[in-house]
Amino acid sequence: MRRPSFTTAELAERLKARLEGPGDLPVRALSGLAKAGPDAMSFVGHAKYAGQWAGSRAAAALVSEGIELPARPGTALLFVPNADLAMAKALDLFAPQPPAAPVGIHPAASVDPSANIGAQVSIGPHAVVGPGAEIGEGSVLHAGSVVMEDARIGRGCTLYPNAVVYHRCEVGDGTILHAGAMIGADGFGYRAAEDGRGLVKIPHIGKVVLGVGVEIGANSCVDRAKFDATVVGDGTKLDNLVQIGHNCQIGRAVVIASGVAVGGSTIVGDGVQIGGGANLADHLTIGPRARLAGGSSYMTDVPPGQDWGGTPGMPLREFFKVQAAMRRIPDLLKKAKKLGLLGD
Repeated sequence: MRRPSFTTAELAERLKARLEGPGDLPVRALSGLAKAGPDAMSFVGHAKYAGQWAGSRAAAALVSEGIELPARPGTALLFVPNADLAMAKALDLFAPQPPAAPVGIHPAASVDPSANIGAQVSIGPHAVVGPGAEIGEGSVLHAGSVVMEDARIGRGCTLYPNAVVYHRCEVGDGTILHAGAMIGADGFGYRAAEDGRGLVKIPHIGKVVLGVGVEIGANSCVDRAKFDATVVGDGTKLDNLVQIGHNCQIGRAVVIASGVAVGGSTIVGDGVQIGGGANLADHLTIGPRARLAGGSSYMTDVPPGQDWGGTPGMPLREFFKVQAAMRRIPDLLKKAKKLGLLGD
């Protein structure tokens, strides 16, 4: 596969950047500052990395406006409002394009005759489409993926190997389900049996509804509702190994990093960001645009637009104060002991 190549002037035009330096430098790769070769472009999104530019071999760099870099003659700087966002666009330019999935149904696939298959759909080997299921135009079901009875897959969706959409669940247009994603498994609901010697499983008769442009990471799970629907809003992105409990209502453009578990019936507002490994109890409300730190745990609601962290979760400034106070405890104990305020 031939590597793409652009001049610095071409990249400046495509990325809407202000170019300082030569416009004819060839760029054939993207890399971090430390590992970049002489034909690579790197990026500086924060002033704390500016000093690394002097020792880099990169031919060019995307730089957030307002950051000053040490002079390196013969190199080019492409100034943009946000270097991180511009690098995302650059990565798309340099990304190798995978071969297009062949249109049609593979002979080793199993598609029920009652399923409704749209135009230009690709269904790979050992994929399964159940009775009454609907696959929208241009969608791709890779090897081993499963769409169970009466499920609905929108247009232009991609189901990677072994992704599963359970019965009656709905997947919006342009949504991506990565390998092993599980949409619509039963919610985790049990009650003690009357004789106290076992557990009674609570039926979950609802479904899951994924909005438009959702992305569900590998081995992540969105459980079906006890009643009605578990909902994931348009444009929301879940990382790998995320658990969304039954009857949750996840808003639009939410970002949830790996290892997060969201308890049942929790409401997560639009634009919320949740760091990796955070845990949310059930029946909470996380206000729009709130940001929850990685590794934190929540037993109470979080107001809109606030940054929270810690265990139990609290406003981030309060958490930092608590951490600072805890670091002082060993010295305070020593002083208390010297003063005879503590026994041996």
